[in-house]
Amino acid sequence: MTLQQEIVGNAMQMAVVNLRPGQTVYCEAGKFLFKTTNVTMETRLSGPSGNGGQQSGAGGGGMGGMLRQAMGTAMQVGQRMLAGESIAFQYFTAQGGGGTVGFAGVLPGEMRALELDGTRAWFAEKDAFVAAESTVDFGIAFQGGRTGMSGGEGFVLEKFTGQGTVIIAGAGNFIDLNPADFGGRIEVDTGCVVAFEEGIQYGVQRVGGLNRQGIMNAVFGGEGLSLATLEGHGRVILQSLTIESLANALKKAQGGDKQGPTGGLFSTHAG
Repeated sequence: MTLQQEIVGNAMQMAVVNLRPGQTVYCEAGKFLFKTTNVTMETRLSGPSGNGGQQSGAGGGGMGGMLRQAMGTAMQVGQRMLAGESIAFQYFTAQGGGGTVGFAGVLPGEMRALELDGTRAWFAEKDAFVAAESTVDFGIAFQGGRTGMSGGEGFVLEKFTGQGTVIIAGAGNFIDLNPADFGGRIEVDTGCVVAFEEGIQYGVQRVGGLNRQGIMNAVFGGEGLSLATLEGHGRVILQSLTIESLANALKKAQGGDKQGPTGGLFSTHAG
C-alpha cells in the first residue's frame, strides 16, 4: 500500500503523513517537523536495506551475521559521508493506532511524492530526499568520470529502489517533462535537475565549442561551461530555482555579491 500523505503549503511546502498502526516511515536527519505522541522516533545509522538496525533473520545470526551487518552499516555510512549526506536516518512508527508525522525540505520550494512499483528506480539530486516508507531503499549513485566531475550537482545522486512512496523536495517550482516529447533529448542547467526515472540517460556536455560564441556563453551567459543532458523516455522533474542562484541572490542582498557583471565562468562562491 502507498503512504497516506498530503503535501500542503505553497512557497515552502511540507508533507503530512498519516501512518497506519505499525507502519514505519523514515527521513533524513533534519527533515522532521512534528509527530503525534503515539508515534515513536528512533535514530539509526543504517537505512532499510541494512535492516534498519534490526536483528538479522534466519541464517544471519551469530557473530558472523552481526559482523556482516556491522560492515554493511559502515559501508552505507561511509558512502553517505563521502556524498556529503546526513549519516543518520530517523524512523517513525505508529503504535496503538494511527499516527501523524510532518516533514519538510530545507529550501523554499515544492515537494513531490513518487510512487515506486519495484520495476523502476528513481534518481534525485543530492539532499532532495525527505522521507519514505520503510519498504523503499535509499542509496547513493556516483556519476563517474567526465560526467560526474563536470556536472556540478549531478556528481552525486540519490537512488531509490523497492516499492512504496518516497517524498522529495527541491527549490522553487517544479515542472514535469519527458524527453521523448521533445525529440528524445533535453538540455538543462545542471542545478535545475531534481529527479528522473531509471531509463533516462543523464550526461553533461560543454556549452558550445571552444570558439568565440562558446566563450561568450560560458563567460557572460551565467551557465558556466556545462549543461546537463537528459535522454530517453521517462519522467523528469526540474526545478525553477538553483541553490547557486539563491546563494548569489542572498550574497547580493547582503552586499557581498562576488559574481560581478559577467556571471558564469567568473562567478565565485567564496563567502
